[in-house]
Amino acid sequence: MAGYFELVDAPDGGYRVRMLDGAGSLMAISVTFPTKRAAVAGVAMAREIAGTGLIRDKSHDGAGTVLRERVRPVSSAKEDAARQKKAPAAKRAAVS
Repeated sequence: MAGYFELVDAPDGGYRVRMLDGAGSLMAISVTFPTKRAAVAGVAMAREIAGTGLIRDKSHDGAGTVLRERVRPVSSAKEDAARQKKAPAAKRAAVS
């Protein structure tokens, strides 16, 4: 199952958006938006950034590096097993 967004009340008034993975684990929480309409617009912006945005590594050992390579989304074990079954036997042997 794909992840999803939840619109929740912010403790200081307004609204926040929580992004959860398919299992319901919290992945991110937004800033506070003043209105529900602004929160929904924030989700649209997050979707755009997630699909096209670069990763800027601001960690202590990243030195501001921009990671340009496309990262393949983590697939489920079930998807991997299905892909493995579809692969020709020679290819499966090479992958194992």
